[in-house]
Amino acid sequence: MPIGDPIIAFDRLESTNKTAAELLRLSKVQHGSVILANEQTAGRGQRGRTWNSQPGEDLTISVVLKPDALRAEEQFILGKVTALAVADVIAALGVAEVRIKWPNDVLVGRRKIAGILIKNEVIGELVQSCVVGIGINANGRDRPEDLVATSIAAETGRSIDLNVLLTNLCQALEERYVALLHGSENTDKDYRDLLWTRGRWADLLLDGEPISARPMDVDAYGRLIIEHSEGHVAAYGLDRLRFAPR
Repeated sequence: MPIGDPIIAFDRLESTNKTAAELLRLSKVQHGSVILANEQTAGRGQRGRTWNSQPGEDLTISVVLKPDALRAEEQFILGKVTALAVADVIAALGVAEVRIKWPNDVLVGRRKIAGILIKNEVIGELVQSCVVGIGINANGRDRPEDLVATSIAAETGRSIDLNVLLTNLCQALEERYVALLHGSENTDKDYRDLLWTRGRWADLLLDGEPISARPMDVDAYGRLIIEHSEGHVAAYGLDRLRFAPR
């Protein structure tokens, strides 16, 4: 089934990811199903952070994917596909300087415009199913400064119909996902091209200690490849490396 068929809408949910996972466990959703919430009361981001969305103003969904023969060590490719689809949609609306902050936040300049949280179920060596949570800041404009966030409306000066945004997003996800299945080589290149701070010195935390390094790429295992100030190049996962707070 194509992504977006069906769309299961709720007025209020604790978390679209949680609901999608429960429905998946009960075999009530299939590949391509989308869980939509007008209001999400306990959305989560990376590392357990809270995802703040404005009811009726922003898009909060979870997409169910059932990859065919995707090996566990290659699962980060789903994050790349999702981040690229979100970036495609936002850029097509006239938002400039859209970038992907490793692992899969979408930024405009230094401000977050979308977040992604992916939960995979791995059995043996293969990914059996995936719940992809996506939050896009669409029409909200008055966000606390400490969130370092922006929205489509704030960037373009006009509001967007959330139904149109959802349709565009499902189409972009389908296109990126099908291209991946057909062996497209564009996914890795496109992700690298949009990688935030690529080739520039950035402040990071390695094992909790501040460092300055240049992000270069992301390897097949989802680790960020960086060039240290001393010149050597190494790859680190989320368990060791993250960007310093802005």
